[in-house]
Amino acid sequence: MKIAPHTPLQRAAGAGRIEVRQADGATRLAKLYQDGCAKIRLPTDHAARSLEAVMINTSGGLTGGDRMSWAVDVQAGGALSLSTQACEKIYRARDGEARVAVALRAGADARIDWLPQETILFDGAALSRTLEADLAPGARLLVAEAVILGRTAMNETVRSGALRDSWRIRRDGRLIFADDLKFGGEIERLTNKLPVLAGARTFASLLLVAEDAERFLAPLRAVLGPGGGASAFDGKLFCRLAAPDGISLRRTLLPALKVLRDGEPCPRVWGL
Repeated sequence: MKIAPHTPLQRAAGAGRIEVRQADGATRLAKLYQDGCAKIRLPTDHAARSLEAVMINTSGGLTGGDRMSWAVDVQAGGALSLSTQACEKIYRARDGEARVAVALRAGADARIDWLPQETILFDGAALSRTLEADLAPGARLLVAEAVILGRTAMNETVRSGALRDSWRIRRDGRLIFADDLKFGGEIERLTNKLPVLAGARTFASLLLVAEDAERFLAPLRAVLGPGGGASAFDGKLFCRLAAPDGISLRRTLLPALKVLRDGEPCPRVWGL
């Protein structure tokens, strides 16, 4: 059935919020809110060093006009790792863009590991994401976002579309890190250029904010190989890596995250 250009389409919307606190030597749930297609589950993993949360989008993916928001508050001394149930899929947008907003707040000496599984972009997709974090003194933050531009096993190619990732990290209200990544228009032609991705179909951005961030630089570089680069300065470590396909990216990304998590592997939901 052909849809007229002016026909409004149903849009997905979801909001999830979680707050945890440290009590009796462990991180415990304080508040949980979920609305629309956003769900949060708390699996039990006795081997994990921190409480783990799994974020779920029950709509099965995002397209133009969809909206998702996640808010995380880890009170002083708490530790929380967050991942997603599966890779998030961003489908072709008829109009508009999918928007995802993330707000992270860590109290004194708290820890947040933001580790969603890869985002898969399909041809014609449009995605705009924002991540804002506010850290108290001594708080530790690890952020990883990985993107797959079409699944090579399915012979998919992303010829055009739009992607924007905007990160703003503050400590005590003062901006300490900002990064904007933007692809638009003819993505295939753009990413084939040597200074961009040199033909790679997947890439990831990693950020560690911690007082001892610099000590992870040498071991991280040892696992990155020629497809990645990292630098550390003033309590921050930032890394980007690229790979020809999703499996190649994971083979580097997972050891890199293990280094940045000081030997702890990714949450079990990653399928390890």
